[in-house]
Amino acid sequence: MRFGGQSEVGTIKRLLLKSPQQAFVSVKNIDAQWQELNYAGAPDFAAALREYERFVDLLKQHQPEIEFLPTNEAAGLDSIYVHDPALITNHGAILCNMGKAQRRGEPAAMGEFFPKMNVPILGAIAGEGRLEGGDVVWIDEWTLAVGRGYRTNEEGIRQLQQLLNDLVDEVIVVPLPHWRGPDEVLHLMSLISPIDDDLALVYSKLLPVPFREWLLARGFKLLEVPDEEYESMGCNVLAVAPRKCIMLAGNPRTKALLMNEGVEVWEYAGEEISRKGAGGPTCLTRPIWRE
Repeated sequence: MRFGGQSEVGTIKRLLLKSPQQAFVSVKNIDAQWQELNYAGAPDFAAALREYERFVDLLKQHQPEIEFLPTNEAAGLDSIYVHDPALITNHGAILCNMGKAQRRGEPAAMGEFFPKMNVPILGAIAGEGRLEGGDVVWIDEWTLAVGRGYRTNEEGIRQLQQLLNDLVDEVIVVPLPHWRGPDEVLHLMSLISPIDDDLALVYSKLLPVPFREWLLARGFKLLEVPDEEYESMGCNVLAVAPRKCIMLAGNPRTKALLMNEGVEVWEYAGEEISRKGAGGPTCLTRPIWRE
């Protein structure tokens, strides 16, 4: 079985990506979409391609098997952020139903590709249910935390729990703050990035107290991202293996926090592929198999 893992920190063996060539398509396409999608600015297409090539080279140093989603007319610029349209379980993929209306075509587009990867589809969130992958965090193989915010609602969480059935022992629902409103990208993974089974980066100012206390009671050490580096996505870090991670360049204090805990850190420049669309290294990747 070459999928699954139910972990945020296990060694990535297989990875799904979508390059800006297939997601952005062209300068004309970027110009037509970026403002409606609430980007901070129009991505520079040529620069985005160069940044992404270096990002992929960095991933390849950790030797995962990498596959790429093709262009799909139902998916726009945001489809570069492949973490959100689906989540992977030990029994297959669950297709999400996006809270952001402009992304509603992405789960089906990804679902068309999964059979080519021999990844079965366990189910899909449907109807009024809303769920985005950035709101779903594996605490361990049997414990899942799900953020309830503007992108994920109660009905989506209810359907997720039904689909997971005997795959988990516990689903922790984490209420998310209003912060800057429904147009802001605020997922649960905007506030926590697991680095190891007992170590996580967090931005506690936006974490609900009960969830933070629950993490501490489970034995997690929480590394606090400084205010100024939260704004530059210092809290969005991808663990490629336990205590080995990739983060967006320009967050030196967060990097030092990690290195002081013995974490190996690699950085990439992501002005065009990350900062403008508010999607860090976790958002850019959909691990298919962790070990």
